This record gives sequence, C-alpha cells and structure tokens, in this order.
Amino acid sequence: MDMDRNEGFWAALDRLVEESEIVIDRPKGTAHPKFPDFIYKVDYGYLKNTSSMDGGGIDVWVGTDEGKRVGGVMCIVDLLKRDSEIKILIGCTKEEEEIVFETHNGTEFMKGVLVRRG
Repeated sequence: MDMDRNEGFWAALDRLVEESEIVIDRPKGTAHPKFPDFIYKVDYGYLKNTSSMDGGGIDVWVGTDEGKRVGGVMCIVDLLKRDSEIKILIGCTKEEEEIVFETHNGTEFMKGVLVRRG
C-alpha cells in the first residue's frame, strides 16, 4: 500500500497528541484497579479532554524513548465489553511495542493488531 495515503492519519494523531495533556494513571509496575494480578509493564494512560468508544479519554501507552513520537496504534476488540477502540503508542521501543501487543492478545476475550507507523 502507498504509505503517502496514510500520512494524513499519522499527522492527525501527531497533532492530537501534541495538543493534549498525557495523563499516566497506571504507571509501569502498578496493578490494574479491577484485576490486581495484572501489572502494567509500560506506562498507560489517556489524552486529557479527548473521548474514545468507551467514553473515557483516548488510551495511550507511553514508552521510554525520549523522542515521544507516535509510533503506532493498537486496534483492539474486547469480547467481554463488546467494544473496540484504538490505543496510541507514544515513544515505545520495539520491545515495549511487543509487550503492548502481548498485553492485548493475552486472553481469548481480547485481541488486537499493531499498526506500526511506516
């Protein structure tokens, strides 16, 4: 597929991230509020004053790469909540991208695909 066709999408995400405050409400190493056995391995949060399909802010995974570039998105289907949404990956290393991918594919009830920026 022609990468130029996708550039508008990535530019829009860059703008959304640049114009939004990133709130990390689940830092790396903390437990999920409803599932205490689940420990976050990458910082997780949302973009303040945005909205996603679940009614909350747009979810973000924020990695350790200092550039904090939007590097991809996870497209998620959650069979328990019966919804889907995207989660923006910001500043994630390849290892962190793999952790995020595995996180969203670890059960039979949630599946996701990683779309990397070209």
